[in-house]
Amino acid sequence: MRGVRRLRAVDSPALASKPKRRPSAVLMRAERQAVLADSLMDLRSPDAPLLETGEEILYRGPRISQMVFRQLRRGQFRVEAELDLHGLREDEAREQLRSFIAAALAEGLRVVRVVHGKGRRSGHRGPVLRQMTHDTLRRLEAVLAFASAREVDGGSGACLVLLQRPSRMRSRR
Repeated sequence: MRGVRRLRAVDSPALASKPKRRPSAVLMRAERQAVLADSLMDLRSPDAPLLETGEEILYRGPRISQMVFRQLRRGQFRVEAELDLHGLREDEAREQLRSFIAAALAEGLRVVRVVHGKGRRSGHRGPVLRQMTHDTLRRLEAVLAFASAREVDGGSGACLVLLQRPSRMRSRR
C-alpha cells in the first residue's frame, strides 16, 4: 500500500455521474394493440366478458338457476324501470328503494335497474349506498336475484334486480 494515494471523487472519471438513460417501454406496441382491441369490443354483445373488478354486488336466491343468473349478469333481460339513488342520504335511499320495488311488483315488472353510484365521494365509510342497496335487496322476499350491471349500463354503480312474478309471491307469517 506504499505509494498509494486517495483520489478525489471529482477527479475520477469512473465515479462521475453518467447521464441516465430514459426508460424505454418494452411492451408498448403490444399494450397499445390490447387497448385498441378492448376499445373496439362491443360490450353490449351477449358474448362480452363479465368484468370482475371486485366491486360487484351479486346475489342469487336458491330458486334461480345458474343460467338465469348468468343471463341477468350479462344484461340479457329487458330493464322495465329504473331508480336513481344519487344524492340521497342512506335512510332516504332505503325508503325510496323499498317503495320502488313495491311499485314494480304492483305493476308486474320482472327486471328493474337500481343506480346507486360507485361511492367515490363517500370518504372513509366506503360506498354507502351500494352497501345499503345490497343489504336491503337481500332482505326483500320478492327479490330473486341481483347483480351489478354491465359496464355500458353503469357497471358497479348500478345493479339489475330480478323480481318474482306477483302470482308466485307467498305471504310472510
